[in-house]
Amino acid sequence: MNKRKWEPGNPDFVIQHLLGGNQRYCEGKVRRNGNDQDRRTATAYEQHPFAAVLSCSDSRIMLSEIFDCRLGDLFVCRVAGNIADTAVIGSLEYAAEHLGSSVIVVMGHERCGAVGAACKSAGAPGHILSLVEQIRPAVKASSNQPGDLVENAVRENVRQVVNRLRESEPILAHMVKEGKLKVVGAYYYLESGRVELLDYEAPAAQKQDAA
Repeated sequence: MNKRKWEPGNPDFVIQHLLGGNQRYCEGKVRRNGNDQDRRTATAYEQHPFAAVLSCSDSRIMLSEIFDCRLGDLFVCRVAGNIADTAVIGSLEYAAEHLGSSVIVVMGHERCGAVGAACKSAGAPGHILSLVEQIRPAVKASSNQPGDLVENAVRENVRQVVNRLRESEPILAHMVKEGKLKVVGAYYYLESGRVELLDYEAPAAQKQDAA
């Protein structure tokens, strides 16, 4: 199959590119190039990340590794429970509007401690409570679902954050409506390293190797 021309402004192409990188990561075939002195020099004065990722702060998640990306490819926001407060939304607006990121990935993960804390009836100490309170709507929405409450709440939390970003006025919602930006949810499996997209179906023309 012929390689397609790199299309950083095409959200669906970028998503397939990320999935291709994740497949290489899972198979132990990462390229590990583009992070040398030449790349540092090339990105020292400007950046053009093709995607932004909002993920949990969990120490077991290394986003550039997971997606086999180079220095400067990803604009990353990390916060426990991958919540989207105003500071996070502002950061993602900056990535999309000013830096040209055409995709925002909201990624939860297996066995998330922040979501686990939100599933408990007891409160949380200090400022951890502010994180827990933002995740609890997802816990409530998942409470009657079959299966593990924490894992269901992780996925529901991702979906709620995705919807919040898609509807965020005035910048993100406008870019989504114009087709300049896609916001997608994802779930990361800690042991296999696989990233599963949630509620996303690629156009038929995009279902090929975009890496």
